[in-house]
Amino acid sequence: MSKKTRSKKMKLGKKLKQARRMPLLASVRTHRRLQSNRFARHWRRQKLDIGE
Repeated sequence: MSKKTRSKKMKLGKKLKQARRMPLLASVRTHRRLQSNRFARHWRRQKLDIGE
C-alpha cells in the first residue's frame, strides 16, 4: 500500500478545492463575466499532473 507524503496530500487537497464548481452567486454578481471555473475537471477523464 502506498503512503502519501504531506506535500502530496496538500497538492491533492488544493486541486480538489480548485476543481469545485463556481458558485451561482459569483456569476450573477459579476454580470456573467465569470461563466465557468477554468480549473474544472472530471476525476475520471482528466488526471492530475503532480510530481512526487
